Amino acid sequence: MSQKIALVRHSRPGVHQQAELVSAAIADLGGTILPEERAREADFVLVLGGDGTILYATELVRGRPIPLLGVNFGHVGFLAEADPESLGDVVSRVVSGDYSVDERMTIEVSVTSPDGVTTTGWALNEVALLKVDRARMIGVAFGVDGRAVSSFGCDGLVLATPTGSTAYAFSGGGPIVWPDVEALLAVPIAAHALFSRPLVVGPDSEMTVHLDTNLVSDAEIWCDGRRRIAAPHGTVVTVRRSPEPVLLARLTNTPFSGRLVAKFSLPVHGWRGPQSHA
Repeated sequence: MSQKIALVRHSRPGVHQQAELVSAAIADLGGTILPEERAREADFVLVLGGDGTILYATELVRGRPIPLLGVNFGHVGFLAEADPESLGDVVSRVVSGDYSVDERMTIEVSVTSPDGVTTTGWALNEVALLKVDRARMIGVAFGVDGRAVSSFGCDGLVLATPTGSTAYAFSGGGPIVWPDVEALLAVPIAAHALFSRPLVVGPDSEMTVHLDTNLVSDAEIWCDGRRRIAAPHGTVVTVRRSPEPVLLARLTNTPFSGRLVAKFSLPVHGWRGPQSHA
């Protein structure tokens, strides 16, 4: 049985031509190409684009045990596994099944508005609670496992996975967490408080945010920067681990430390231990 591979690509110039070459190569190797609208029927999803395109692909296959692999046609491409220069080898290995699979934790969010209506969502990277009015802060009361932890005014609060620790949470001053560490992160953005440091909690913990009813500033919630949920003042937001992970295919056994150095171009001069290259 041939490998059914869905191809998801970015619309930027040059990627379309590469996608046509990839499709032809997959067919020559005995694979079957599926369009992105049929991604849920695929055995594998190959993504040509940056992290945003990879996040879009995770939406297409949500709830299905289908591995994804990204080829970086974007900027940093932290979620991507390969660069365009290695595209030929990528195609050959994907069609032959020569790859391993990492399970990445996702989170689910429940948003209950003051009128009692509940909206749900999910994210691979983060759930970001952000102010709507640029001139005002939002007031949040933050708790873990049903107990209050802190209250403060802020521009936002990022609730992230280890995968998302290198994304918005990192920009907000949060720690980088290795993807094989099971944990959840809370990173306040521009908080006006003495105690507003990032927190790392256990994977089975539940994080809850109450939006202050005494403030008129509303907020909005963004899941992976792609899916928006309104959050007027008085809203209660709950984030917990989701039972549905995202599967990311790996072609190398490069440790996360090596990927971190390569993606962020970190200086490592002075290191006298063993050197390895991605």
